[in-house]
Amino acid sequence: MKAAELRKFSNEELTDRIGQLKEELFNLRFQLAVGQLEDTARIKKVRKTIAQMYTIITERQA
Repeated sequence: MKAAELRKFSNEELTDRIGQLKEELFNLRFQLAVGQLEDTARIKKVRKTIAQMYTIITERQA
């Protein structure tokens, strides 16, 4: 998702989505360790999206 799309969500929705993405990231890391992960770039995308969400939440608090 792009940052402009993420800004449309409320802080509560962003927080919920962060929780979902962290769970997905855990599963991706587990798949990587086991050798079942095919799209390794997905890990980077998920981490970037989580960081963008945290940035948007921090901007709103300032």
